Amino acid sequence: MIIAVDFDGTIVEHRYPAIGKEIPFAIDTLKKLQEEGHRLILWSVRENELLDEAVEFCRQRGLEFYAVNTNYPEEQAGHQYFSRKLKADVFIDDRNVGGLFDWNSIYRIIHYRLKLADLVDETLDDKLGEAVEKRKQEKKKKQSLLGRLFG
Repeated sequence: MIIAVDFDGTIVEHRYPAIGKEIPFAIDTLKKLQEEGHRLILWSVRENELLDEAVEFCRQRGLEFYAVNTNYPEEQAGHQYFSRKLKADVFIDDRNVGGLFDWNSIYRIIHYRLKLADLVDETLDDKLGEAVEKRKQEKKKKQSLLGRLFG
């Protein structure tokens, strides 16, 4: 799968033109996706030196991109068939509708090829299961207390 990844607000906190703090698990998750065979494209509004700084920031943390702001490494801006529109399967960006998911959810969506509805259903099932378990524990405590008082 080809995955386009934004930099500011997605890999690091927004501090443009400076580089913000790394968002927890962003680099590790992207490296794991790469290990699984996905091609990562850095897709950023940054240009020139600011873009070089972002690429170097990632490189220093062990993350190398397949391409940067292009569909493939050899693609050149200004070429007859060049298009700024990337042909990616997935875009990871803090400007998504609903904002940026946590990186664990992003990994699960891509790795297991989940739809957003699947992720929401899983989350609701987990929360419902937790609520039911909590209710059982509360009921057990209440019964235990009643047993001690009236038993």
